[in-house]
Amino acid sequence: MAERTHAPTPGPAILAEDLLLLLFQPESSTPDTEVVAGESTLSAVLAGAVLADLGLGRNVRTLPGRNGAIRVEAVAHRPPADDILRSAWDYLAAGPRGLQAALAAIGPALRGLVLDRLVARGDIRRSSRTALGLVEVEVLEDGGTGRRAALLSDVRAVLVEGVEPQPRLAALTALLSGSGTLPQFGPGIPWAASLIARAKKIEQESSGAEAATEAIACTVTAAIDRAAP
Repeated sequence: MAERTHAPTPGPAILAEDLLLLLFQPESSTPDTEVVAGESTLSAVLAGAVLADLGLGRNVRTLPGRNGAIRVEAVAHRPPADDILRSAWDYLAAGPRGLQAALAAIGPALRGLVLDRLVARGDIRRSSRTALGLVEVEVLEDGGTGRRAALLSDVRAVLVEGVEPQPRLAALTALLSGSGTLPQFGPGIPWAASLIARAKKIEQESSGAEAATEAIACTVTAAIDRAAP
């Protein structure tokens, strides 16, 4: 995927930012977000969030591929304004891509770019410390904006209280479920059979979403499952 220049001051938060902020575990003693998602899974999940955002904005659409596979292509003359989303759109504008190929191309650079945005917003505070007196490690802490707590409350309302989500929240919940990290969010989101069933249902059908977004959400979460080690 072509390199682009990303503005240091972000505009409205994209879905990948909300997802990474939720995956960040401020109570963990481990100084990195990878405590809740392996590297390959995190890359796929963030790429899935980018594709879902593009679907919500009608910047991309899905096409049938061979043997029931799904391809994704950019909608001509509908580039998104956000730089991270635009980079993915540019990649897809070169021609339709299979979903796995798109996730593999879009995902690897996202963690650093999205984390930089969360730091710029103040949602996460970044510092460093020396481990064992030798190695400098990155330390990530809650920035105190309250945005993570608000997002978690929204997801809880969907999964625990049965609130019918709007398309964006449905996509966020589906991606969070697809990441395999929901057990980390107890006791506020208790890991129970009813919650698992609710999460899987949302992965499969996003009520009120456009058909393209639904297709992307379903196939992205399936692809994430295959990408997980």
